[in-house]
Amino acid sequence: MSLPPLNFSTDEATAIAVALAASGPIPFGDAARSALRKLVAAMSAANREGARELVARIHLLQQRGHLDVTPVMRAVETAVADRKVLELDYVDRSGQRTERRLVEPYGLAGGQDHWYLMAWCRLRRGGRSFRLDRMQGARVTDEPAPERELHEVAGEIASFARETSLEE
Repeated sequence: MSLPPLNFSTDEATAIAVALAASGPIPFGDAARSALRKLVAAMSAANREGARELVARIHLLQQRGHLDVTPVMRAVETAVADRKVLELDYVDRSGQRTERRLVEPYGLAGGQDHWYLMAWCRLRRGGRSFRLDRMQGARVTDEPAPERELHEVAGEIASFARETSLEE
């Protein structure tokens, strides 16, 4: 499918590129970069060149770490996007390992240093937040995850969670 030239201005496209770069490592990062490439390709030639020139003059002085695209990360992204139950091998903050833990993903929350999966944990029968870097394995099941509300799954993170929106 092709799009007509989009009416993004030079500074709007630049703002999206800078926000993506400044956000650091994020879940669905590959999809975000792919979407940005598609957006740029669909812009008018003049705005596309203007955005490229402006981006070349912006430099971030502090880079965040890299969030590796691993099979675990892919499984988490898929489970959240498709609303499927996820089977986790997880090591908690005290070093206790659980295998084949079934969780019902709700969404993702990003802190200053870590990303978390907010989910309903069937083992604990309650909402839990699982740090992505503590996941040793993750497998998406075919079972649909029941719909839940943020306050059911996020616990203490719920009061800090900031929703993102595609609309104003």
